[in-house]
Amino acid sequence: MKEEILYIKAERNIEVQKETVLLKDMAKMTCTNSHVLSKAKALKVYQFTQDGPKRQIISIVKIIEMLQSMLPNVTVENLGETDTVIEKVDVNEHKGFLQGIKIVFVSFISFFGTAFTISAYHNDVGIVDVFYRVYELVMGQKPDGFTILEVSYSIGLAVGIIIFFNHIGGRRITKDPTPIEVEMRIYENEVNTALVETADREELTIDVD
Repeated sequence: MKEEILYIKAERNIEVQKETVLLKDMAKMTCTNSHVLSKAKALKVYQFTQDGPKRQIISIVKIIEMLQSMLPNVTVENLGETDTVIEKVDVNEHKGFLQGIKIVFVSFISFFGTAFTISAYHNDVGIVDVFYRVYELVMGQKPDGFTILEVSYSIGLAVGIIIFFNHIGGRRITKDPTPIEVEMRIYENEVNTALVETADREELTIDVD
């Protein structure tokens, strides 16, 4: 019998809504034999329980062992991650009035927190005195209240923030990821790495014996 090769590309982190996790939920696969591919996709890799933990780390070595046991004449090649973090999420618990309160609270903190930070920075560097001196040197007279410098600086600050974060409303300025998206991806990778290493140390990872 011809030996088939099954290529799998495991994901680093996946979220599922159902209790039964199949291999197709955590990895992309391809094989020239459609029968082998179908059986591999339907392989049950984990079963969440109602009262059990909502997160589990599974070693890809364990997945390969399960595949080889089910498909002895198939060679498994992993092209993705070596460990996968599986999280069960309940979409319903994130909806409703509480979700709206969270959005308003985060928006409030972000707006006023940023405004306070900018104000405190300007106070530290004495930006008002700087504008005062610049206006006096250029115009030859002392300013009387707000000047074009303050107005131009305020507009420039807003435009600079929009350009830097590459996002205004629901639209991007360019196709590049925004700095926040980049930082979120870095944060997610660090969290996943910490989860995997912690599970390994505590021997909570589903792995081969």
